Amino acid sequence: MDKYLLIGWLALSVTVIHAAEAKRPNIVLILADDMGYECVGADGGTSYKTPVLDKLAADGVRFAACYAQPVCTPTRVQIMTGMYNVRNYLDFGQMDAGSLTFANILKKAGYATCMAGKWQLGTDPELPKKFGFDEYCLWQHTRAAREAPSRYMNPGLEINGVRKDWTDKEYGPDIVSDYALDFIQREKDAPFFLYYTLMLTHAPFQATPDSPDYGEKKGVKDFLRSDGIHEHFSDMVEYTDKLVGKLLAKLDELGIRDNTIVIFLGDNGTQRGVPSMMGDRKFIGGKGLPTDAGMHVPLIVSWPAKSAVGKVSTDLVDTSDFLPTLCDIAGIPVPEELSVDGRSFLPQVLGEKGNPRDWYYSWYAPKAEIVAEFAATRDFKLSCTGDFYDLRTDIEEQHPLKVSALSGEAAAAAKLLQGALDQYKDARPAAITRPFGGQKQKGKKSAGKTVDAINKTDEENP
Repeated sequence: MDKYLLIGWLALSVTVIHAAEAKRPNIVLILADDMGYECVGADGGTSYKTPVLDKLAADGVRFAACYAQPVCTPTRVQIMTGMYNVRNYLDFGQMDAGSLTFANILKKAGYATCMAGKWQLGTDPELPKKFGFDEYCLWQHTRAAREAPSRYMNPGLEINGVRKDWTDKEYGPDIVSDYALDFIQREKDAPFFLYYTLMLTHAPFQATPDSPDYGEKKGVKDFLRSDGIHEHFSDMVEYTDKLVGKLLAKLDELGIRDNTIVIFLGDNGTQRGVPSMMGDRKFIGGKGLPTDAGMHVPLIVSWPAKSAVGKVSTDLVDTSDFLPTLCDIAGIPVPEELSVDGRSFLPQVLGEKGNPRDWYYSWYAPKAEIVAEFAATRDFKLSCTGDFYDLRTDIEEQHPLKVSALSGEAAAAAKLLQGALDQYKDARPAAITRPFGGQKQKGKKSAGKTVDAINKTDEENP
C-alpha cells in the first residue's frame, strides 16, 4: 500500500474512532436514599409532590417492577458490581477493595467519572479511585457511620479524600448538588458518568432549606401531620425532586440533555414504619425487611434522543442489572472475567422487547449473618426455607404456603424459583461464608430485631 494512502487511512480511522466516542451518551445514575416506590407520584404515590420525577417518567420510561436489596450497603455493592451479594458481599459499610465496578469499566472506555453523595463502602481514602472514580464529593467516606458529621445542616464531607466541615447552616445535599453540577459543566464536551448518590431522604427527618423552620430545633412530635406523616420527611422527598430538577436544568442549559441518559432509582424501601398513601391505600415503609415494602423501588429512565416516551414497563428489573445496562448504553462489552448476574434493560428503555428476566434473586446478609435468601417473580416468592408466598394476595408475607400443597400456576412458579435458588447454592466463596441465622428462626420477630439493629447502625449521630 502507498505510504501516503496508509497515512491517510490511519488518520481517517482515528477520526472515526474519536467521532464514535464523541457520540457516546453521558450517563447520570441518581440513587435516592430510603425513598421507596410509594413516594413518587408517577408510581401512584399521593402523599408527596414530585412534579420533576413525574415529568421525567412522562417523557421517558417508568419501570413498575424494580427491586433493590432491603438496605443500602447491600444494594450499593450489587449495583456497582452487577453481582448478587452471595458472590461478593462482605459486611455493612464495606465493599471488597478488589471489586471491579461500573465506574472502572466506563473510565477505561474513556468516560470522565464522578461520584457525589453518600459513600458507605469503606473508609480507605483511596477506595473511590480504586473503584474507578476520577473525582468525588462524599459523605461517610473516611468517617464511618458513628463518627460522621451530619449529612444535612452543617455537614461534614470528604472532597477527593480531604475532610471539610461546614458550620454556618449550609445544607449538605446542596453542597453535593453544586459539586455534581460543576463536574457536568467541566466535562460537558467529553462523555461523562456521574453516579449521584443522594443523601436524602434518609432519617433523621430534618428541615430542608425550603422548610419554614430550617435551622430551628424542635421535637419530632412537633412535625407529625394529622395523617401520621412526618412533615420533614415530606419536605425531604420534595427537596429530592427539586435537586433532580436542578440537574436536568443544567443539562438543558449546556445543550447536552438529548444525549444524556438520566436514571433515577431508589436504594431500598422507605424508612421502616413511615406511612404514605397510594390513593386510598396506606403503605407502610419497610426498609430492612426482605419484603415488597423493603425492596420495591422507583426506577425512571429518560434519554431524549433515544428512549421511548411515556412507556410503563412491567418487566422485572433488579439492581444487579445496572452494570450490564450501563455497559450497553456506552456500547462496550461487560468484561469476561466478571460473573455478572444482571442483564441489560436498555432495550426496554428504547421501546423494544429486550430479554426480560423471569425472576430475581436475593441473598441478604447486611451484617454478615444471613437474614433471607429467596427467588421471586412479581406474583410469587420462594424462600430457601421452603416457604412459598402468593404475593397477589399476601404481599406482606403473613401466610406461607407449602410447596407440596401447590397446583397449577403456583406449582409451576415454585419449580421455576427452586431452579433459580439452585443456581446459587454453591456461589458463596468459602472464605467469606457465614451461617444462616435469619429466616430459620421463623423470623418476623427475630428478623425484625436484626433489621432494627441494621437501621440503627445506618443512622448518623444526632
